[in-house]
Amino acid sequence: MIHYFIGDLGHFFIILSFVTSLVAAFAYWKTKYSVDGALQESWRQNARVAFYVHTVAVIGVFVSLFTIIYNHYFEYHYAYSHSSRHLPAHYMVSCFWEGQEGSFLLWIFWQAILGLFVIHTQKNWEAPVMIVFSLVQAFLVSMILGIVFPVFDFKLGSSPFILLRDALSDPIFKIQPDFIPADGSGLNPLLQNYWMVIHPPTLFLGFALTLVPFAFCIAGLWERKYKEWIKPALPWALLGGAILGLGILMGGYWAYETLNFGGYWNWDPVENAVYVPWLVLIAAIHTMIVYKNSKTALKTSVILVISVFVLILYSTFLTRSGILGDASVHSFTDLGLSGQLLIYLLFFTVISILLAAVRWKEIPSSSEEVSTYSREFWIFLGATTLCLMGFQVLIPTSIPVYNQIVSLFGGTSNLAPPADQIAFYSKFQLWFGVAIAILSGTGQFFWWKRIDKSRLKKELLGPLLISLVVFAIIISLARVAEPAYVILTLAGVYIIVSNIKVLTSVFKVNPSFSGGALTHVGVGMSLLGIMFSAGYSNVVSLNNTGMLISSELSTEFNRDNLLLFVNEPRSMAGYDIEYLGERFEFKNQSGYVKKSDVELTADPYKVVAKRDIIFEDKTIYSAKDTFEIYPENTYYEIELRKGDDVAAILYPRVQINEAMGGFIASPDISRGLGRDLYTHVSAPMNREAEADWSEMEEIRIRPGQQFFVNDYVATLEEVHRVEEIQGVELLNEDVAVQATIVVNAERDPYYAEPIFLIKDKTQVGRISSEIGELGIKITLLNIHPETGEFTLGLNTRQKDWVIIKAMEKPYINLLWLGTGVIMVGFSVAMVRRFRERG
Repeated sequence: MIHYFIGDLGHFFIILSFVTSLVAAFAYWKTKYSVDGALQESWRQNARVAFYVHTVAVIGVFVSLFTIIYNHYFEYHYAYSHSSRHLPAHYMVSCFWEGQEGSFLLWIFWQAILGLFVIHTQKNWEAPVMIVFSLVQAFLVSMILGIVFPVFDFKLGSSPFILLRDALSDPIFKIQPDFIPADGSGLNPLLQNYWMVIHPPTLFLGFALTLVPFAFCIAGLWERKYKEWIKPALPWALLGGAILGLGILMGGYWAYETLNFGGYWNWDPVENAVYVPWLVLIAAIHTMIVYKNSKTALKTSVILVISVFVLILYSTFLTRSGILGDASVHSFTDLGLSGQLLIYLLFFTVISILLAAVRWKEIPSSSEEVSTYSREFWIFLGATTLCLMGFQVLIPTSIPVYNQIVSLFGGTSNLAPPADQIAFYSKFQLWFGVAIAILSGTGQFFWWKRIDKSRLKKELLGPLLISLVVFAIIISLARVAEPAYVILTLAGVYIIVSNIKVLTSVFKVNPSFSGGALTHVGVGMSLLGIMFSAGYSNVVSLNNTGMLISSELSTEFNRDNLLLFVNEPRSMAGYDIEYLGERFEFKNQSGYVKKSDVELTADPYKVVAKRDIIFEDKTIYSAKDTFEIYPENTYYEIELRKGDDVAAILYPRVQINEAMGGFIASPDISRGLGRDLYTHVSAPMNREAEADWSEMEEIRIRPGQQFFVNDYVATLEEVHRVEEIQGVELLNEDVAVQATIVVNAERDPYYAEPIFLIKDKTQVGRISSEIGELGIKITLLNIHPETGEFTLGLNTRQKDWVIIKAMEKPYINLLWLGTGVIMVGFSVAMVRRFRERG
């Protein structure tokens, strides 16, 4: 049965939210321009009611869509495309924002909530600010309207409540219009990660928060309150900078844990599209602080605040219009919204620029020359550097847009993004980082008014000397030799030492003033963490056998990867490393199970235990139990030992992921205080290729007798009759016997259980048993009741293997600790500014 009601209800809420956002904008406009006080208050109340209804409608859309996903209503295209019955409940939330429509809705939701805060905390600014809020909401909601105008062959938005039969042109819907799939295609397995539950909401909250200072800025320009908008906008800008930065950090940590490129930032266009607005937002925060304290840089603040919001819209266009094509693995496919997104971008860009241009001459500016020995001069330099950092990333990232523009005018452009993105961007961003560190370290010593040279020398001398001493110790112990890294290390140490000095001084006076210094200390720690973990990342899985893994593979691959056979220890980076075999992950338990210890069923998500399943000395399931696994993931158990002690057990993962091109490897990380050991699978065995089994060897043995197979000692323990065989229907006259053979491997015993079957009294069948990890296949060929013997057929092949790559990431915890300190600094500064706002 198709659940029409919930979809119709959700679509009604979308239309209601769109209409009420326009009504709220109009009512707030009337509030602003009503002369009569009573009439003005009446319009204000109407506007508030409209925005309240809008917020309720947005929540209604949210609840409706989640109901469809959670209850597996696969008649809806969104639920079918992004969820499945096997998905754990805590990942159902991730389904919500995997698609474009859901992520737009998340953005709309956050802005609606922020609008309520503005209404109840900014009465003097409410009307002009909420006009901007309501218009932005109307544009965003239009992205999920899903209304088609057949006369004009035009679709306004893409609805998350479209039925599957309306989205797909499958012939089955012509035969059976009410057909509902039994299951959905599921959430991309890469997104089945706890970071993906919290990263998108955090990131979109950061997006939404950029609207608040933008709305205050536009309101200030429109109202000619050129100075007044800074005070209420600044704390929201700080909150936006903190949340957007936290969202970027979460994305980086997800990439570090889940992807296998060996780091946390790949300079992918989608990553860049978020990074650039954040840099400009940080620059805007600094110029806003400059104006608040010294009444300079107001025009710069206007430009930067507008630029932040426009860049957020531009990043949305980049990632959702399909214009990036294959340039990014993270971008959304085009849902036919590219034109709508472009209108959204151009509308607010043009309106903002025109308004700023019209009011430009009226905006106050300081005629006083800014001294080189003033803090505002150094902050302005820092803000300029941040903007140049963003500009350097933005231009190459926008190459696909440039190509598209050229093609629209009939030209041809073959410009391509950098081939080695990491090397290209890093070589420029490194020097920008050095500049930021020097400017931030020095600028903190200046008060808002001019400081004389003699006092400056006294202030700087101590931190400079301490920085040089610490720097010398670090480069000596860590053996930093690359000239660029030497300079970055000195700059990183300098910003930390200088800001610690400022921090101790400020903390004695007023701890609430310590936010800036704390943040800059975190920046320095992050720079050092990035320099060590990226610049001195070291491959430790070196092939020291003197033999090529494969002549068909590159020299680099043969050098930097290690071939491991099951239960055959090798040496690596001071460890004895041993591959123990392939594993499945339990779905409802924590832990892993040997593939050889379970029997697959018709349902790929369910397996049957062949014997008691034990993990970490605890019995998880008993023999014959049926339990659930994640079939798309194969884990490779790898043990690291030092002497007789187990240092770590790693489970790097290989995932069958059609959405990402098939084979995806994810690392496992052994974390240490001074370094991480980052390990991933470079090449697994091809299970679909036909196995190269040897010719069958026949042996005749009795129960209890030992024999050799593939250099292992095996014992025929028993032969017994079985009443059930997976996938075979047994009748009363059929006879099936199963042999139990124990193979004693280097660590644990393995079991082979071949079956001999007589069906319909005349047909003989044999079901071989494979122990893939040991390269053994055993077949029960015949039974000799007269002698009590059994004929076994033995086939062998190469043991299971895996090729891994392992890297050391030195001092990466400096990066994670530094980002934490940055967040604390932002929080301290934000709380202070909110209190000042009153």
